[in-house]
Amino acid sequence: MVFKRLLGTLGVGGPEVDTVLDPGAVTPGGSLTGEVHLKGGDSDFTIEHITLELVARVEAEHEDGESEGTVGFGRFIVGGNFRLAAGELRRVPFALDLPWETPVTELYGQALGIVLGVRTELGVAGAKDSGDIDQVAVRPLPVQEAILEAFGQLGFGFASADLELDHIRGTGQQLPFYQEIEIVPSPRYADRVAEIEVTFLAGPAGVEVVLEADKRAGFHGEGHDAVTRFTVSHHAGVTDWNTEVDSWVRQLVERDTAHGHGSHEPYAHGSHGHGHGHGHGSGPGVGTAVAAGAAGLAVGVVGGMVAAEVVDEVGDFFEGDEDEDEG
Repeated sequence: MVFKRLLGTLGVGGPEVDTVLDPGAVTPGGSLTGEVHLKGGDSDFTIEHITLELVARVEAEHEDGESEGTVGFGRFIVGGNFRLAAGELRRVPFALDLPWETPVTELYGQALGIVLGVRTELGVAGAKDSGDIDQVAVRPLPVQEAILEAFGQLGFGFASADLELDHIRGTGQQLPFYQEIEIVPSPRYADRVAEIEVTFLAGPAGVEVVLEADKRAGFHGEGHDAVTRFTVSHHAGVTDWNTEVDSWVRQLVERDTAHGHGSHEPYAHGSHGHGHGHGHGSGPGVGTAVAAGAAGLAVGVVGGMVAAEVVDEVGDFFEGDEDEDEG
């Protein structure tokens, strides 16, 4: 157990906090459980509230280029209104319902380079003070996993994943950012497509699947993006996903417009249009921590598409964020 002393507003001798998450990855829309451990300081304190905030490291596009920062996407009050005596040890259990659009951080236990965490905040003596940040692991929903596995079995390879601070018009997106999972094409499509980006927008009734392809020059004149969108239910086991996903890709690469073939609705990223002006293949950001394999090579377990190599930025992010809090 590693307690973190709250120094920002309470000074030396204040209470200490350690949030302990239950082991194992959770799913989007699922419950994140654990306990907040408190240790009293040199004197009694009234704990007005214990708040947990979900945070993510995201990329943002602007006129000067790209930037990276931390975005909160859910705050939960899990306790409070009690007296913490000097030196007292207390545990406060919690269960948080994750948003359905919570990004996926791993596939078959392999990290995808996405940085998510839960930040602990105490309200004490009329002031707020942040404690530790703990990494959150999120595995795909069954239907998301089935779709990604189908891509792998069809010969596609995982390239990278990141979070974009923007909104996809024409969708039911709820969070201020969305996840892009970038994959390299199978040999069947490698001459026409440089890259495909997969975005899942999950909800209680099902999952919107947005596919964007970076088409190579020469297929229909100059290279350009093509986009399509499909909606699937949560019942992953009743579909031949290899056939289904292959039909999606064929529709995507054969389209010559940026409108969803399956939905017949316009699709765009916020006010920036497709690609946010940065161009595909411009290099990985903070979330794109996985090295790409050769085109058409599915790297992974049971024919699924998983990360081949991960550069660990998660620890650096959390340590840096906490250092900023203390400063």
